[in-house]
Amino acid sequence: MIFGPFLFIYVFLFFAVLAFLFALIEIHVINYAFTLAGLPPELAFLALLASLIGSYVNIPLARLRGGQPHPAMVVSSYGIRYRLPPRRWEDSTMLAINVGGAIVPLLIAIYVVVHQPEILGSAILATAIVTLVVNRSARPIPGMGIATPMFIPPIVAALAGYFLGGAQHAAPVAYIGGVMGTLIGADIMNLGRLTDLGAPVASIGGAGTFDGIFLTGIVAVLLA
Repeated sequence: MIFGPFLFIYVFLFFAVLAFLFALIEIHVINYAFTLAGLPPELAFLALLASLIGSYVNIPLARLRGGQPHPAMVVSSYGIRYRLPPRRWEDSTMLAINVGGAIVPLLIAIYVVVHQPEILGSAILATAIVTLVVNRSARPIPGMGIATPMFIPPIVAALAGYFLGGAQHAAPVAYIGGVMGTLIGADIMNLGRLTDLGAPVASIGGAGTFDGIFLTGIVAVLLA
């Protein structure tokens, strides 16, 4: 399923931010963050594009029955308004997984651990810490799904990376702990609450958690 979750004004802002991101790319800030996390420079730019473009792509997994349909077409979360996808089934919620917000970060985390196996223990502990904090701060948004505040996960992940990864591995530990902790704490641990929200589509790593995961990965690495 492909649908744009943002209103037109946010699409405009997205392209404005995208232009700013490309400016950052020119000075290698985001590439530098991904490189610090453990990606080679030639894959860093591809990871960024895959995350941004993949945020619009959701792969259906299952249909969850139950819950009253949410009547609104637009919902707000932490100051951002999201347009809901068209409802195709009145009595169920389509569970999907977002490419940019779940699959891409998971692949990056696997790549980093495979090439730096010595960080596995620290990364698991960092993930557990971030998962606990994010799960406590995540909020169910009727009609949309689970949303997270943007700046709590990266700060917690950066601190976990700094103290658990040491000077040599702080960045990769922060990235893995941040993105995986946000994904698990916000989405995976709240799957049982999705049928009560009346959302037409509940996307793992999508909508309100995509910005949390993407920003967490970048900001946590830079802070660490």
